[in-house]
Amino acid sequence: MEFSLALPMGFIIALRRGLLLHSDRGSQYASYYYQVLLKRYGMLCSMSRKGNCWDNAVMESFYRTLKVELIYLKKYEMRIEAKRDIFEYIEIFYNRERLHSSIGYNSPEEYQKMTMVA
Repeated sequence: MEFSLALPMGFIIALRRGLLLHSDRGSQYASYYYQVLLKRYGMLCSMSRKGNCWDNAVMESFYRTLKVELIYLKKYEMRIEAKRDIFEYIEIFYNRERLHSSIGYNSPEEYQKMTMVA
């Protein structure tokens, strides 16, 4: 069986710092081949507990925000366009500019700087 794990450049960069990949307990994520590939790339696997849908709530919230603030606003002709826009949304807007109510209306970058000083 041929199985590959497509990793966007942002993930490759994150791997150098350590990456925790959280998913639900879907069979594709729990499969032996997928787990072998995660280990090969040095990724740590995190899965929701059986019967506990709340484990994935933070990521589900992020995906909803991504879709509402970016994806649904444009019809993409090519996958490369979507990849570029998603990368820019996450790395530039979401992490550096967008204010998050859960962290005192700071951007994640600002919040990280504040917590490193404290």
